[in-house]
Amino acid sequence: MPSFSFDAQVTAALFERDGAVFALGDGTVRFEDGHYDAVHDGAALCAAVHPSGEGLVTGGDDGQVIWSRKGEAGLLAKSTRSQWIDSLDASPETKLIAFSSGRTLSVIDATDAHFRRDFDHERTVAAVAFDPKGRRIACATYGGAALWYARIEQQKPTMLKWGGSHTHVAWSPDGAFVLTAMQDNQLHGWRLKDAKDLRMGGYPSKVRSLAFLSNGQLMATSGAQGAVLWPFVGANGPMGREATEIGYDENAMVNLVAAQPKGPRLAAGLTDGRVWVADPSAQGLDFVKADRGPPIVALALSPDGRRVAWADEDGRAGVTEA
Repeated sequence: MPSFSFDAQVTAALFERDGAVFALGDGTVRFEDGHYDAVHDGAALCAAVHPSGEGLVTGGDDGQVIWSRKGEAGLLAKSTRSQWIDSLDASPETKLIAFSSGRTLSVIDATDAHFRRDFDHERTVAAVAFDPKGRRIACATYGGAALWYARIEQQKPTMLKWGGSHTHVAWSPDGAFVLTAMQDNQLHGWRLKDAKDLRMGGYPSKVRSLAFLSNGQLMATSGAQGAVLWPFVGANGPMGREATEIGYDENAMVNLVAAQPKGPRLAAGLTDGRVWVADPSAQGLDFVKADRGPPIVALALSPDGRRVAWADEDGRAGVTEA
């Protein structure tokens, strides 16, 4: 399987329509078959698969949002105040792309170059995520999460409030819950039908990633010696329930997790450079990268759950069978 040694740290590893692709801190996008595009004047800070499934959309510290395909790259948008792009997400359902720069959330349409919406917040937007239908966007910011309708121009957001700095955001696959990771080693969540809070703590370190799997019935997170699994069965989700943990290792932490919402398989990248794949309903871990090294900083599981793309802190990367 392909392996790489890049001269820059990898910002993101993802699977587009034809295979694995990496966005790098040197502003390049590199495909597993050897194609690469030099797209940003500076670092690529965030990335998502284009709504078409072809290539990546990246945001850079040059304030530009770029669509990279093999041998071809084009400018999609610029930030409103020439600020770097902090985060982005893309919806294959509605063909919309959302990105944040400073306090502004921007929405563009991959099929309509003239469509754009800009929504301002009181504080910096750390992360953005589309709901499963691609119609609403959640923004993680200081003090909670702001929910916006993607296409409506004049509106006020629905605010989900919880004190502290929220650094990551995600929707449950059924659209019933919004979850955030926080700066202080915990998660927070809200059930949308009544805005009821979910407090999800007990982590020994900051939660850097979360992923849903098993038809949305489990949510896995990083931030502990194993992958933490929260149950999302029924209308109450994890309310009143305890989390479980798989892959516990007292000598390493799970730095990243990756999964597919409908699939049963979970991938985990560790702080000691190893990568494993497991089915939480079965026994054992399959170490697809067993050698130790620098921490894993980028991780993705292919849509069919059969391949893993990873990259470590020193720019080494690979694609392997899961």
